[in-house]
Amino acid sequence: MSSAGTYLKLALTMFFWGGTWVAARIVVQEVPPLAAAVWRFLFSVVSLFAVVLWHYRRLLPLTRRELGQVLALGATGIFLYNVCFLFGMQHMAAGRGALVVALNPVVVTLGAWLLLGEAMTRLKALGSAVALAGCLTVIGKGSPLAPLAGDIGLGELLILGCAVLWAAYTLIGRVAMRTISPLVATTYASLAGWLMLLAVALVHAPGDLAPHYSLRSWAALLFLGLLGTTLGFTWFNQSVQKIGAARASIFINLVPVAAVLQSAWLLDERPGSSVLLGGLLVLAGVVLTQSSTRKVNA
Repeated sequence: MSSAGTYLKLALTMFFWGGTWVAARIVVQEVPPLAAAVWRFLFSVVSLFAVVLWHYRRLLPLTRRELGQVLALGATGIFLYNVCFLFGMQHMAAGRGALVVALNPVVVTLGAWLLLGEAMTRLKALGSAVALAGCLTVIGKGSPLAPLAGDIGLGELLILGCAVLWAAYTLIGRVAMRTISPLVATTYASLAGWLMLLAVALVHAPGDLAPHYSLRSWAALLFLGLLGTTLGFTWFNQSVQKIGAARASIFINLVPVAAVLQSAWLLDERPGSSVLLGGLLVLAGVVLTQSSTRKVNA
């Protein structure tokens, strides 16, 4: 695959990942969040196992330690993340949610510093502070002090939870993927997370799982499961192998931009200028943080 093909796949992946915010917003208007997550990851798990079997010609075994790591990945990045994500989308516009969760790389950087002992440079600290200020501006709808005074909605809290859970998933993944390939780790973690979601859904409201949704909701669920998860993660992991994690990760900054544009186009959401300013601060902070990381790893 040529570099041009790799970059095209990355750009399409970011488009898909931005679209997951729009698709989730569409789905939860009709489908209860737990049921939506169960159906999304049913599609993801089936298609991911098909990719694994096509790639490896068999299912790869896990050691006891790797199994524990996969369960932790499934609990944080699949089960709890999607509970926060889909319940949050019931209360928050898609574009605003994507701008808040754009804080992910900064939360990962802070987690690596606090938990893994990675170095905290001045540029990383500055980027983290700028991104945090932008996140507070988005949450406070232009007033960064509003969240600090307790003026924060349930949707905002849940989407902030997404950022924390994704950081946990990423840090666990750094350890797990020393011995497990990204594709296998994603597949087994998706299965583990799906089983957790299914168990809770069956206890909480099994009737919600009945497939009586509209064609629009089914289309959004298929988008979430097949394009947002299976194809997106497969293409991203292929791109990391081709051009390296540092260059591939730069493209993740396009996700909130894609989400805002798609939500304006498909959902007629119009974030105010103050929210867009906050989003720009988040992206600027992320770029500063990642540029510092790339210099350290160079």
